[in-house]
Amino acid sequence: MEKTDGISPSTSLKSIMKKRDYGFRAGGNGTKKNLQFVGVNGGYETTSSEETSGEDSASEGCSDSEADRKGVGPEHKLGRAAERSQQMALGTEESARSMGPESSPSGGEVAAAGTHHKSERYKPSEEFLSACHLLSKHLPEVWTTPDRQLRQSLNTISQEWFRISSRKSSSPSIVAAYLSEFQPSDPDFLKLLVNLADDNGNTALHYSVSHSNFPIVKLLLDTGVCDVDHQNKAGYTAVMITPLASAETDEDMDVVGKLLRQGNVNIQAAQGGQTALMLGVSHDRGDMVKALLTCRADVNLQDNDGTTALMVAARHGNTDMVKLLLTHPGCDATLTDKAGHTALSMALTSPAHGEIAELLWAHAEQGRSPGP
Repeated sequence: MEKTDGISPSTSLKSIMKKRDYGFRAGGNGTKKNLQFVGVNGGYETTSSEETSGEDSASEGCSDSEADRKGVGPEHKLGRAAERSQQMALGTEESARSMGPESSPSGGEVAAAGTHHKSERYKPSEEFLSACHLLSKHLPEVWTTPDRQLRQSLNTISQEWFRISSRKSSSPSIVAAYLSEFQPSDPDFLKLLVNLADDNGNTALHYSVSHSNFPIVKLLLDTGVCDVDHQNKAGYTAVMITPLASAETDEDMDVVGKLLRQGNVNIQAAQGGQTALMLGVSHDRGDMVKALLTCRADVNLQDNDGTTALMVAARHGNTDMVKLLLTHPGCDATLTDKAGHTALSMALTSPAHGEIAELLWAHAEQGRSPGP
């Protein structure tokens, strides 16, 4: 996937998620542990673990160090730790920040429409349509052409597309109106548009998932040309960050299932080797973990340190998550990480995790028992 020129202001790629303790849960009491991220150039960056409630955003309007001190939101919502992890996965401190000013190139009409959801009155700007018309004649050479006009056309398209599709306030009906301009009349250009990537390698699918805007996710998937396995610069696909989203309705979960079935649920992060399942476990997202397991997520995959999803749950003292993983056929509780630790040995290091240790011991005994 080629990135477009000048889509967003220069935003440094901070780091990707690789938490030594995988998340915020400790002993089941909701205490946030220090998060340690593997930076792009190697080495750990440690965030603060102090909780702060009642804030609107984990990073909006504050410095990196201030953003790191934001706390964890309510259960079953996208909490502060998950929000922070999203930003790390997307390679940006605030996804909206990487898409330029809030005003649209058509005088603000698109931005206003995104707020009021009256898309039937809003169409792509003439500048956008003109750029699309020009670019559609030169699709094979879009990513390699030195032609200044073509590059400017691509930039114009990208700016408007990300503004209407990839914000928290984006309107599904407006996105549908844009998509209808090229579907089914110009499938090749539609594929280019849907899969445009910004300077961090994120597509509209990455952003709509991160904003839990599942109606837009569905629209993108329904085009039939969406590259669901596209990895951003941090090495994450939209599928991989799905466990951090907040699916609050049955319709949302239906879209989650559609996305997970279309994508590769077992892709591992470029650095650290974390999977979507590990991420869901670390953030105590039982609904997403169940969906991932239903869609054939490999429960025994190990990250670069040899850690499995079960080890993550055991280390955090998450009894319910341990039970959920153990009921999955094929879950191997005997696997060891590179330090020689098993899920059971991790649970035994904390007296508070006694119930988990008993569950793991019983599972191991059951595995050693001869069959009938």
